Amino acid sequence: MDVGSVRFSELLGSFPTPIAIVTATDGEGEPYGFTSNAVCSVSAATSTLLVSVGRGSRTLPAIMSSQAFAVNFLSLSGRTASQIFASKATDKFAHVEWRPSVVAEGAPLLTEIALGFAECRVEKAIEVSDHWLFIGRVKGAEVFPREPLLYRRGDYGAWSPLDQFSTL
Repeated sequence: MDVGSVRFSELLGSFPTPIAIVTATDGEGEPYGFTSNAVCSVSAATSTLLVSVGRGSRTLPAIMSSQAFAVNFLSLSGRTASQIFASKATDKFAHVEWRPSVVAEGAPLLTEIALGFAECRVEKAIEVSDHWLFIGRVKGAEVFPREPLLYRRGDYGAWSPLDQFSTL
């Protein structure tokens, strides 16, 4: 028996996750993007990662047509953008600075609010339930000296490392 979507969401919402904005451009160069915490490493040996995209996402057709996307891992300064990109707003890019990726078909790189980004080319697309999973080969990446934005149980937080001398 399936645990159900409420229990599943409660389980996965119980621990903090990094927040990313996944971006792509369509055939006319129009930028699209959405907030996601469903991004993970597949393999360091082949520099691949996985993103999960809902079937109803307006970004999905752009990823399908361009066969490329960028994952912008957000820093603390990306909280407002995270909320905007999680919405159904029509002009999500109006309040963020970005530059087009050279290696990911123009996918927007959010260099001012990102902790880092990965520029990806789609290697494989798999339809699962109401989502598409994209395995992307990372063709470019950059990391900035900023603190990561985290999300847990509907709220945002910051990374707070344990003191190296503390006893647990």
